[in-house]
Amino acid sequence: MAPDSLSITSAALADPTRRALLERLAQGEASVGELAGPFDMSLPAISQHLKVPETAGLMVRGCDAQWRPCQLTVGPRKDATDWLEHCRPFWEQSFDRLAEYLHRVQRKEKKHGRKK
Repeated sequence: MAPDSLSITSAALADPTRRALLERLAQGEASVGELAGPFDMSLPAISQHLKVPETAGLMVRGCDAQWRPCQLTVGPRKDATDWLEHCRPFWEQSFDRLAEYLHRVQRKEKKHGRKK
């Protein structure tokens, strides 16, 4: 079974280095060399990291003479955001139930004189 676009996007966002690279691209386009600056990695290693979000459609690499600017794209991020928003009510209800449960437990402990 071929992975769907949301799975590919999630995989691209799963790595902290790739997320940091995409966060930098949110400030504007940059070359691979500029993106590599803050990292203790070789340019080929950064390029390998960039291939994953590029394959997912989260970014594109252009060609302007010798400069190869990278920039963010919108499509897959919007799909991921839409999916997360669809799940938000479930997560919020779950957190609300957890908060209520913890409040009840804390009241019981306080009532029975237990220390935290």
